[in-house]
Amino acid sequence: MIDTTPDMAKRVAARHAAMTVEERVRAAASMYQTARAIVEASIPANIQGEERHYAVLKRFYGDELPEAALRACARAMS
Repeated sequence: MIDTTPDMAKRVAARHAAMTVEERVRAAASMYQTARAIVEASIPANIQGEERHYAVLKRFYGDELPEAALRACARAMS
């Protein structure tokens, strides 16, 4: 689905092209932090530690990574 007009898409592309590398990194980091906060808020508070890390990873990566990799990463984060 494309819900952006061609004119607005050009404006956004021009704005991104005008950004410095530092601005792009800051924008990406900010978007990641926001996404992470939304995911964290959706996980019940009683899920903690390794299981919480696993739930966040599963939400972000779904079936793109093997289960063993998600579990190992969650364990390493704890």
